[in-house]
Amino acid sequence: MATVQDHHQQTRILVQAAAQVCEDKKGEDTRILELDPIDSGLSDFFLVTSASNDRQAIAIADEIEHRLKKEFGVFPNSVEGRRQGEWILLDYVDFVVHVFLTERRAFYDIERLRKSARPFSPAEFDAELKAALAKKTVAARKKASAKAKPAAAKAASVTRKTAAKKAPAKKAAAKAKPLAAKAKPVAKKVAAKTKAAAKPASAPKPNKAAKKSIAVKKPAVKTAAVTKSAVKKSAVKKSAVKKATAKKAAAAKPAAAKKVPVKKAAAKKAARKNS
Repeated sequence: MATVQDHHQQTRILVQAAAQVCEDKKGEDTRILELDPIDSGLSDFFLVTSASNDRQAIAIADEIEHRLKKEFGVFPNSVEGRRQGEWILLDYVDFVVHVFLTERRAFYDIERLRKSARPFSPAEFDAELKAALAKKTVAARKKASAKAKPAAAKAASVTRKTAAKKAPAKKAAAKAKPLAAKAKPVAKKVAAKTKAAAKPASAPKPNKAAKKSIAVKKPAVKTAAVTKSAVKKSAVKKSAVKKATAKKAAAAKPAAAKKVPVKKAAAKKAARKNS
């Protein structure tokens, strides 16, 4: 049903565009006949206009065909009477355009033949078309709002459910805050105790007398260290001297051993001389 109404609305728009061409091209006594559904077996509308001469009639027919082709992509199913220009018929199936010369229109009197049709002037037809379009837009908006209400109700219910789910969590968080506040001082005390236990036991502070004795003992320790180092140095020197004397003695023994045979040979010579 909706598709039939949309198609009828589109046909009205095309008829209104063709009627506007007739007005632009100075067509005379332009009328739109809405045919009775029982009587309109072939078409829904007749558009009838008059021209003062054949050139004007052809110009009106050509402009209607051109504009509907350009703006809506619609072509006539058939065109008749273009050469003579006395009665040009453009058949668009859903509506038919009749462009007459004035005397020919009076002769055929097509409006009298269609007495059951509702006649409109272009202005009246335009007003009715605008009213129909306004009704259509209102109905479309009502449908959209009707569809939007369940969606809004669903969204509201979803938000309520989420809020109901979040409420216990908020209560638990509110309960946990005082417990956390109470636990903080306890934790601080425990941390302080652990730090105190971790620190090494501090040595007792010495008395003034003990400080003096320590001050007196320090020079004695220093002198003992000096004497020890002096003793070590003297012992090192003595050992070096001993080593040097031992080397000299070892070097003197071979010389003495060499002198003994010399002495013996001198004694032998002296004994020979005495003999």
